[in-house]
Amino acid sequence: MSHTQDPVKAAENAEFIQAERSDTVVVVRLDRPKALNALCDQLTRELAEVLDAIEADDSVGAAVLTGSEKAFAAGADIKEMQPKSFADVYLEDFITSSWERAATMRKPIIAAVSGYALGGGAELAMMCDFIVASESAKFGQPEITIGVLPGAGGTQRLTRSVGKAKAMDMVLTGRMIDAWEAERIGLVARVVPVDSLMKVALDVATTIAGFSRPAVLMAKESVGRSFETGLSEGLRFERRMFHAAFATEGQSEGMAAFLDKRDATYTHR
Repeated sequence: MSHTQDPVKAAENAEFIQAERSDTVVVVRLDRPKALNALCDQLTRELAEVLDAIEADDSVGAAVLTGSEKAFAAGADIKEMQPKSFADVYLEDFITSSWERAATMRKPIIAAVSGYALGGGAELAMMCDFIVASESAKFGQPEITIGVLPGAGGTQRLTRSVGKAKAMDMVLTGRMIDAWEAERIGLVARVVPVDSLMKVALDVATTIAGFSRPAVLMAKESVGRSFETGLSEGLRFERRMFHAAFATEGQSEGMAAFLDKRDATYTHR
């Protein structure tokens, strides 16, 4: 697949990924129903290529990543993993080589989760900027129950999201939590009825895509920076990004529109 392709066309060549466009938003759907969207090597490679196409398409302002009503993704593909040795996973850099593309997106990406988001599925959702969950969503890191531990961010992103006590509870027992507990502990941004999940996620993504793109990318990068640095360094980065926003057309148009009591028209420059 060409990385300059239209994202929907890029997904047409994929077996386990679907994509559809709604104006400035692309909805990417994991589509491996027989395996509850288990994350095999082919699926993660196809997902990375579609996300590359979204990143390269200037007409796209945000993405939504989702699965089916039954499962966002029930985990990694155990059949594919079970025969691997240490040398296999280490030498191929298993997980790092294709799984992490969602985490490196510059454009906003929202996870819309119904049903199971377990193991690698929960970790993939956490790679997105935030999670909108339906009332049927179930999250968990059950790797300990099959003799391993989370390997795609479950010990790191989960802890940063929910704190040590909840992360230890989930990682060491493998227990699942429902959408309401996930929202209560800070893993999930919103819980909505199952039948309105995609409408809400699409509305949120469309709202974000409608703002000045440089400001959105700067804001996303600044929040992300807070996980990587101490407070004083993070504040310095935020301040520089804030100052940089005054070099954009979006700042002058957005503020002028506010003072003129009209809607802003952004050029995304």
